[in-house]
Parts: sequence; C-alpha cells; structure tokens
Amino acid sequence: MDAQTLVDERGELWLALAPLWLEREPRETDYARMVEVIQRHDLTLHELEWVFRLELAPVLARHQMSVAGEWRRFDDHKLMRQLVAHNLRLTGWRRKSWALFSGLTTMMARHRWSELMERVAVARGESGY
Repeated sequence: MDAQTLVDERGELWLALAPLWLEREPRETDYARMVEVIQRHDLTLHELEWVFRLELAPVLARHQMSVAGEWRRFDDHKLMRQLVAHNLRLTGWRRKSWALFSGLTTMMARHRWSELMERVAVARGESGY
C-alpha cells in the first residue's frame, strides 16, 4: 500500500481519533465527531480495536511519553506524516512486535477508547463493547 492510499483510506479516521491521546479528556463534541467519522468507515469493533492498537497507539503514545510532546493539540500535517510512515513499515515482525506490546502503548488512552467503543456500539444498536 502506498502513502496516498493510506491517507485516503485512514487519514480522516486517524485524525478524528487522535484526541484520545491529548492531555485533556475528550469533550462530548469530540466523542460525537469520533463516532460520526467511525460510522463512515465500514469497520467492525474488532477491526477498530486493531486500528487503535497497531496503527495509532505506537505513534501517539510517543507523544504522551515525550517531555516535549504535543499534549494540547496535534499538528495534523506532522501527525499524518508520522502515522503514514509508521503504517508503511507495519508489516511482518514489526506488526507482530507492536501487537505484542500494544497493551503498553494503549494503556494511557484505554479508558477513553473504551468509552468511545461503548458510544459506537450504542450508535450501531449493538450490545456493549
């Protein structure tokens, strides 16, 4: 997959979900926007979990752990470049390594993710996450 295809297929979703890693708790409007964007993508809750764990968390967790990281707001262009670069390399052993360590990279945003998945399940009329 090339960079443009990644941006076309995942860019909107990635940027919508990035606030899960910001310093502040997401607002109701943030969650509503995330649910709206998720609904436009034809992904199951299981597939969304892997987007969270493998495509987003390895990049965004670095921002949380960095002393000089971006905590209040992300530069969308810079973040998109980082996400595309990460995901272009996400094959073979790298994919397996990130899957193995995804508990660590998702730990600080897990409560927000769980809240979001509950909202998505409700919006879809499904039972809980």
